[in-house]
Amino acid sequence: MARVFNFSAGPAVLPEPVLTRAAEEMLDWHGSGMSVMEMSHRGKEFIAIHAQAEADLRELLAIPGNYKVLFLQGGAAAQFAIVPMNLLRGKKAADYVHTGYWSKKAITEARRYCQVNIAASAEDARFTYAPKQDKWKLDQGAAYVHITSNETIDGVEFHWIPDTGRVPLVADASSHILSRPLDVSRFGLIYAGAQKNIGPAGLTIVIVREDLTGEAAPYTPSVFDYKVQAEADSMINTPPTYAVYVAGLVFQWLKSLGGLARMEEINIAKARLVYDYLDQTEFYHSPVAKEDRSRMNIPFRLRSGELDSEFLKQAASQGLTQLKGHRAVGGMRASIYNAMPVEGVKALVDFMREFERTHG
Repeated sequence: MARVFNFSAGPAVLPEPVLTRAAEEMLDWHGSGMSVMEMSHRGKEFIAIHAQAEADLRELLAIPGNYKVLFLQGGAAAQFAIVPMNLLRGKKAADYVHTGYWSKKAITEARRYCQVNIAASAEDARFTYAPKQDKWKLDQGAAYVHITSNETIDGVEFHWIPDTGRVPLVADASSHILSRPLDVSRFGLIYAGAQKNIGPAGLTIVIVREDLTGEAAPYTPSVFDYKVQAEADSMINTPPTYAVYVAGLVFQWLKSLGGLARMEEINIAKARLVYDYLDQTEFYHSPVAKEDRSRMNIPFRLRSGELDSEFLKQAASQGLTQLKGHRAVGGMRASIYNAMPVEGVKALVDFMREFERTHG
């Protein structure tokens, strides 16, 4: 069966060269006689895989030496709790910017551990924009400032890095990490679930400035303590070994393309194909402010919601899958992560144009 163009928001499409190599190495990794899934995480084979993955990630993002890179479990949702456990450091409050579904989840979880100040919110316009920083109300006594730098469901992306002064900036970058270069030094901590732009579900990447570790709340489990995990090379317990391996293959694939600057050029071109079409038709509508549109997750609506099921049915028949919008917002959503080829985006736009011709 031919592969489809998978527009799922996550778990998401992976690069075909990565899948091919993983398949080739499934039974025997580099003459070891074992699959990576069978290896001890303490063995020399997996230690080499782990070390190479970290080195390649550091190179791709130009991560400064005073930042720790952790390969953890629990998804970004676990980090909603783990961040305040580690970063409050005796303070009582943290600032959060509310930009949609996932920021709300982070805020709700953080309230279990501290006072949450809503520094800015886009709720007044149904989360269709990223609040400009001159509208933010930051507390200089906050332990940190948290943003969701790309809202997967609402399709809103920060194309700029906020200036939070001496207060550490924390970002949930799950759905756009590695889609473009990023100045890691502007952040205190970046975290991301892997299942969108990094690899299979089960792995979470945490990039944390070293001086922010070591003061976790006393009730923090050891497995959630950044300093403990850093000192153990993320192996206080058995890590998600196969997910780390596949992530490492993705990092190598990105390097082979020319790195994140080249990946950003490709992503800009792919997103432009969709948005340019949306902007010249009245049959479809993009609800997000143009300057804040996500390059990774593109929500859109048909002129009549009664056509949604037919749109999805016909799209699937053309090999265009997972286009249904999240249940929280409805409509459609095309997630065009790094691994989505430009051919898939062109096929989607061609289908949308033909569907408009026959149903407009």
